[in-house]
Amino acid sequence: MSSPSPVRQPVHSPRAVERLVAGQATSDGAGVKLTRVLTQDLQRRLDPFLMLDAFGSDQADDYIAGFPNHPHRGFETVTYMLEGRMRHRDSAGNEGLLGNGGVQWMTAGRGVIHSELPEQEEGRMEGFQLWLNLPSHDKMRAPWYRDIPTAEIPEFQTEAGVTVRVIAGSSHGVRGAMQREHTEPLYLDLHLPAGARFEQALPEGHNAFVYVYRGALEFPGGCRVPAQRMAILANTPGSDGLVLQAAADAPSRAILIAGRPLREPIVQHGPFVMNTHEELVQAVRDYQAGVLA
Repeated sequence: MSSPSPVRQPVHSPRAVERLVAGQATSDGAGVKLTRVLTQDLQRRLDPFLMLDAFGSDQADDYIAGFPNHPHRGFETVTYMLEGRMRHRDSAGNEGLLGNGGVQWMTAGRGVIHSELPEQEEGRMEGFQLWLNLPSHDKMRAPWYRDIPTAEIPEFQTEAGVTVRVIAGSSHGVRGAMQREHTEPLYLDLHLPAGARFEQALPEGHNAFVYVYRGALEFPGGCRVPAQRMAILANTPGSDGLVLQAAADAPSRAILIAGRPLREPIVQHGPFVMNTHEELVQAVRDYQAGVLA
């Protein structure tokens, strides 16, 4: 999707990299191999984000079994498919196909049972799934989802040649495909030519991180972030954004994610994320009784 010319947003006091995270190799669903980048011990530091999984393989055995029926309550899932085809169905009768470059944004709310199954038997499947928390007053709202084909994701190019796909929030005056009032998420996919520089304004107080999935990035202060690493950005008072640059020897690709923290209690058991132990117990009981949704 082509967008109007971007508006330059210079950053005067960029955030430093607080630390690097390698992620943990694991499997989920019916044995899908993935890397859990944002783990449960980082939830409070990166509030409102609960989890980030990165998956990518050209071996069908790593993904073919997919994610059969499973429940969710109390948060949103954002699945970004770089490459591959995934069919999803849910207990409300919804169905869709997630393809190359597309996004599925699902609000579980009070509860949904859904499946995500590959619609391919060979080739590469690669992408990300992000879990975004819901504020307490929205945790029991009606479930909702939107499939966003790649052609509906706004995209622009900077003067330095950086291609920016705006999945959520806004960048350089270009409004993204999705907006959320309370968590105000920013979700960008950045494609940087070798040596190219990129700046992004960020509201003070928002938590932010960058995950590099091709090449390497360099941040002010000399911090180099290689592929398959997440850089948590320091939330320093007075900072107004981030500045990054692709390594000089090769093009790089990364996702930038930021959002406004909810600062609410997080009580989680697997696919249920609530605010109190009592709410969590009720979620499990509802699922066991077949009345989750």
